[in-house]
Amino acid sequence: MRGQRGATNLVVLPGAAREPGGDLIQADLARECVQQVLSGLRELGVDRRGSISLHAVDMAIGDGVRRAERTAPGDAADAVIWEEVISSTGEDSTLTWTFMAFMVLACLLAAIGVATNSPITIVGAMVVGPEFGPLAGIAVGLRLRRMDAVRRGIIALAAGFAGAIAATAAVALLWRASGLVNAGDLAHSTGTEYIYQPGWFSLITALVAGAAGMLSLTSARSAVLVGVFISVTTIPAAGNLALALVFGRFHDAAGSALQLVINLTGIVAAGYLVLLARGHSRVSADRPSRYDTTS
Repeated sequence: MRGQRGATNLVVLPGAAREPGGDLIQADLARECVQQVLSGLRELGVDRRGSISLHAVDMAIGDGVRRAERTAPGDAADAVIWEEVISSTGEDSTLTWTFMAFMVLACLLAAIGVATNSPITIVGAMVVGPEFGPLAGIAVGLRLRRMDAVRRGIIALAAGFAGAIAATAAVALLWRASGLVNAGDLAHSTGTEYIYQPGWFSLITALVAGAAGMLSLTSARSAVLVGVFISVTTIPAAGNLALALVFGRFHDAAGSALQLVINLTGIVAAGYLVLLARGHSRVSADRPSRYDTTS
């Protein structure tokens, strides 16, 4: 660690650790060299005999910090910390009650937006939807040949969309029975045709959004993800699919289903291609825990 380019503020506390016993070593690392250090520590078996933790530092001031940044190879924006990507996508792509709740709520918001002809509500549904996590997890799993990650993402997506569409359809039945929404409302809804009329730009948008999302994940620029969420029509398509089935608009339902498939496929394909372009450093076969590797 002492000779590592991009490292500074090295602290060694011999025998400080008790369970498991050992030394505690801390250092500030420029982002560019984090993956190299992690790979070296894993080769030494540190992750098996102890643990490795990463903590993002919002600001550090000092000559040593500036010197570490200058000597670190490459550029921080282009550095990929694969363990960080695996950890974040693994957590976000797991089927949980929270994930299902967000899927159902997002789908309901989309259905409300279509029924009331409210583009703002549809945009809100896009932001609430958590579906990008499993999509990113599938792309990462394919790139690193981790079929467990691919299966986990597919299960989350399949169960999430099936449950959200079913729940939205059940609510739509209540709307129809109470007269709150009728088929005429859907027929006169303008500005939402893009949800159930897929075209070449549907695929192009999905590819561009998927690429932007994966670049955001691998470069730790999470603010970009909001733009990704409101660029694709996965959640709106699912919400409109449920409404169209309940009100007998089967042509619109088929179009929404196709729109959904195009968006899901395009995002995964683009994410996979971005990961190919970003290169690959050998990582452990074990999925990092949120407690092993945090950022």
